[in-house]
Amino acid sequence: MARYGSVLIYDGKCPYCSVAAKALEQVEDIGAISWYEESAQSFLTAQFDDPPFAMVLIDQPAKQVFTGRAAAEELAGRAGLPDLVGSLVRENYEKIAQIIGLASGRGRKPADVHERYALTDDARDHFDALAMNAIDRDIRADT
Repeated sequence: MARYGSVLIYDGKCPYCSVAAKALEQVEDIGAISWYEESAQSFLTAQFDDPPFAMVLIDQPAKQVFTGRAAAEELAGRAGLPDLVGSLVRENYEKIAQIIGLASGRGRKPADVHERYALTDDARDHFDALAMNAIDRDIRADT
């Protein structure tokens, strides 16, 4: 069984995104894994058919998947940041992503997906592998 109940899929090739994901040290029960990892791609394909290039937060116990702005806002709330910060992150997500993309030379625009979705049965079947790989590749262990 997976150690994490929630997993964040983030752009592991973006140094700024990796630093932001390190903020998860403050939040228990959330693992992190790069979007480029095979188990992340398997999960995203099971959930969306065509894997969106976006920040994705999976909450397995609540059977919810948050993408883009919704993921950023949910993470801000779980980190205990004030509601105002969560609202600012949600409202400015595209601007932040664009600036970070330019600064990191990513050359790839995030997908325009910013909602909360029900976790599909097929994706749920991939969650344990995703969470186990998040443990093995947890960026927080690299400090």
